[in-house]
Amino acid sequence: MSQYILMMLIAGIASIGMAFIPSLAKKIGLSYAIVYVGIGVLFYLLRPSALPAALPQQDNTLVLHLTELIVIISLMGTGIKIDRSFSFKKWSTPLRLIFIAMILAISISAVLGVFVLGLTLSSALLLAAVLAPTDPVLAADVQVGPPNERSKSEPRFALTSEAGLNDGMAFPFTWLAIVVASQGISTSSMWHWTWYYLIFKIALGLLIGWLCGKLVGYLVFSVSEKYRLLKASDGFLAISLTLVTYALAESFHAYGFIAVFVAGLTLRHCEKGHEYHQQLHSFTDQMERMLLAVLLIFFGGTLVGGVLGPLTFKMALVSIGFVLLVRPLTSFLSLLGSSTPLAEKLAISFFGIRGMGSIYYLAFAFEEVKFAQQDVLWAMVSFTVLISIILHGLTATPIMKRFSSSKK
Repeated sequence: MSQYILMMLIAGIASIGMAFIPSLAKKIGLSYAIVYVGIGVLFYLLRPSALPAALPQQDNTLVLHLTELIVIISLMGTGIKIDRSFSFKKWSTPLRLIFIAMILAISISAVLGVFVLGLTLSSALLLAAVLAPTDPVLAADVQVGPPNERSKSEPRFALTSEAGLNDGMAFPFTWLAIVVASQGISTSSMWHWTWYYLIFKIALGLLIGWLCGKLVGYLVFSVSEKYRLLKASDGFLAISLTLVTYALAESFHAYGFIAVFVAGLTLRHCEKGHEYHQQLHSFTDQMERMLLAVLLIFFGGTLVGGVLGPLTFKMALVSIGFVLLVRPLTSFLSLLGSSTPLAEKLAISFFGIRGMGSIYYLAFAFEEVKFAQQDVLWAMVSFTVLISIILHGLTATPIMKRFSSSKK
C-alpha cells in the first residue's frame, strides 16, 4: 500500500471514529484527544516507514498550514456558540484572563526560560508567547455548548471566550520574540513593535472581523430571508466566512485570528434566536473534529518520532510547572476581586488547555526567522501539550459537571 493511500485510509478511519469516540469517551470521563494521540503512537510504532515523517522540524510549512486551518475554523465555531453579548462588565472574567493573567504568565515563563533553562532572550520570549494562549481546538470539554443552549456556567463561558480572544492576543508577543531574534532590542525596534504589532494589527483585526460579521449577518438574515435565497441546512457558510475574513485580515496586515473570532461573534448576535446559528455551529464543529482527528494522530507520531529527544529533566519540570503552577496562579490572581465564586475561580484557573494554537505559533515563528535551540523549543512545547491533553483530558468531564447549570 502506498503512503498516499495509507494516509487516506487513516484519515477516513479517524473521521469515522470522530462520529463515535467523543460520545464514548465522554461517558467514561475521558477526553477523545487522549484516544487519538494513543492511536497515533500505535500507528507510528507499528508502521513508521510507511507513514510521513512525524517530526515537525522536517516539514515546518505543512505543520504551519494544517494547524493554522484548524485554529481559524475552531475560532469561528467558538465565536458562533457564545450567547453572551459583549460588554466590559459581562466579559470581565475573560478580559482579566487576557490582560492580566496572560501577560503575567508570559513574563514569568520568559524569566524561567532565560534563568532556569539558559535559553536566549528571543527563544525564551517565544516559548513564553506560544504557551500563553488557551487553545480553542482541544477545549471542547470545558466550553459552552451549541448556540442558544442557555447555559449559565461562568467557567464554561470564561474558558470559551478566553480561548477565542487570546489566540489572537498572543500574536504580538510572538512577534516580539521574532523582532528580538532578528533585530535585537533597540528604541526603534521596540517602538515599531508597539505601534504596529501591538496596536495597529489588533485594532484592524477587530474592525475587519466586525465588518465581515455584520455584512454576512445582513446578507443571511435580511437579504436572504427577504428573497428566500438561503436554505437552513447551508452551514458551510461558516467556513466561507472563516476563509474570507482570515484572508482579508491577513491581506491588510491585521491579525486574522482576532478577525475570525470577532466575525463569528458578531454574526452570532445577528438575529440571536434564529435556527440557522445551529447549522453554522454544527458545520464548523464537524469540520474541526475531522481535521483534529488527523492532527492528533500526527501528534502522537511526533512523540515516538523523536520530538521529545532534546527534553531534559529540568525542561520537563518547567513544562509541568507551567501547567500546574504558572497558568493556575496567574489566572487566580487575575480573578481576585471579582464576584466569581471561589470554586469557579479555581476551575477557570486550572483549565488553561494548551494545544494546536501553541504548535501553530511555534511553526509560524520558525518560518519568519531562525531561532537558537529550535529543537529544544519543539520538545518543550510538545511535552507541555501532551501534559495538558492527559491532565485536562482526564479531569475536564468530572470537574465541569459540577458547574453545569440548568437552562433558562
